[in-house]
Amino acid sequence: MRAVFVDSSWRREALRTNLWLVPTIEVIGAVVLFAVTRTLDEAAYRSRVALPPWVINGTADAARQILATLAAAVITVVGVVFSIIIVALTLTSTQFGPRMLRTFIRDRGAQLTLGTFVATFVYAILTLVTIGPGAHGDFVPHISITTTIGLVVVDLAVLIYFIEHITQMIQLPQVIAGIAADLSQAIDAQTAGCDPIAACDPTAGRIDDASAITAWLPDRMRERGGYVAAPASGYLQLVRHRELVRIAARFDAVIQVHYRPGHFLTQGQRLATVWPATAAGQVARTLAHAHITGPYRTLAQDVAFAVDQLVEIAIRALSPAVNDTFTALTCIDWLGDSLTKIAGRWQPNLVHRDAHGEVRLITAPVTYDRLVQRAFEKIRQASRGMPAVMIRQLQVLTQIMQNTTTPAQRQVLLEQAAMIQRANLDSNPEPADREDVQRRYDQLLALNSHLTAGRAKR
Repeated sequence: MRAVFVDSSWRREALRTNLWLVPTIEVIGAVVLFAVTRTLDEAAYRSRVALPPWVINGTADAARQILATLAAAVITVVGVVFSIIIVALTLTSTQFGPRMLRTFIRDRGAQLTLGTFVATFVYAILTLVTIGPGAHGDFVPHISITTTIGLVVVDLAVLIYFIEHITQMIQLPQVIAGIAADLSQAIDAQTAGCDPIAACDPTAGRIDDASAITAWLPDRMRERGGYVAAPASGYLQLVRHRELVRIAARFDAVIQVHYRPGHFLTQGQRLATVWPATAAGQVARTLAHAHITGPYRTLAQDVAFAVDQLVEIAIRALSPAVNDTFTALTCIDWLGDSLTKIAGRWQPNLVHRDAHGEVRLITAPVTYDRLVQRAFEKIRQASRGMPAVMIRQLQVLTQIMQNTTTPAQRQVLLEQAAMIQRANLDSNPEPADREDVQRRYDQLLALNSHLTAGRAKR
């Protein structure tokens, strides 16, 4: 639960990924609504207000029968809705991989549907127990009973929505597009020079080259830094850069974090190096408040995780047990879309400064090269003997190359294309298939020559 209180954005994400928060809020709302309608019913019972003509009237026995029937029906539908959610989660785990479960658990449509039915059940039960003898005869909460019937009508509309929503949610193109949208948001946040967890820091400087850091801090780097060990095992989920900068400034130190969100840490493993070494002990005691580890990866600061999710769906689709080439092609298309956005503007902060301009934090962000490799290598390895997948990968590489700005970026794409071409020659026995892949590869090489020549003219 420590993660819940660390940061407002992290808190929102943590609270969203569950099936209890929204139903709890709706149940509280039902209790408040019952308190209001019960007050009105009390006033009507004491003849202080007149009931509108549309309010349902009847005896206490009839009211009990209506409410008991509605409550039983609603709780039955709750069981059906819960079963549908469990089936969807099981299907997700089997078809898309267990890491997709969090995507479905955080779906607001399922949470709202479950919460609406539970809240209606609670309201009906509260109304039922208020029926009984009173000073002026049997007390029958006519307004509350009418409200219960209205809530049941709303439940029917929600049930229809839920059935349509769940059928859309479990479709592979919809799942893939949703993951791609999460990836796009993470890319936009990091390419804007902002931490997705913290707001943009106008005082944060940028040094994009590790060699520049070494040149900027020669005196400190000559010293032997002290190291800070990871306090617990698990995936690094969150690094609060502002908190680390504040800690380093407090002790007049420089902190270098050797791992980024998404890396697995072993307890006792070196997590960070601190200069001067004498400040390492003090930094270690406060560092636990600046990062989060857990049993799974999250999208909060881990752009590569979304890439890995799309790749996982693709390689599952290419497995002999599934053999769904078109799903793999869809994943490649969305990976290409995301990497096209990255090309030319992927400059995550390597260092962070304090308010006085002093470098206080050195991080280890994921590089452009690594993102490209993660997006293509596993799919290439799983697609041997599949010319359609090879062709689509080469098309996407060509698309990405059109948006590159440096020869180094194009070189990474050329290396991936060369490996695809070698796999084509080794695994495709049909000459016509090899020629199709070869043509796409030649187009990529021609584009690279054109871009290189254009850059040379400038």
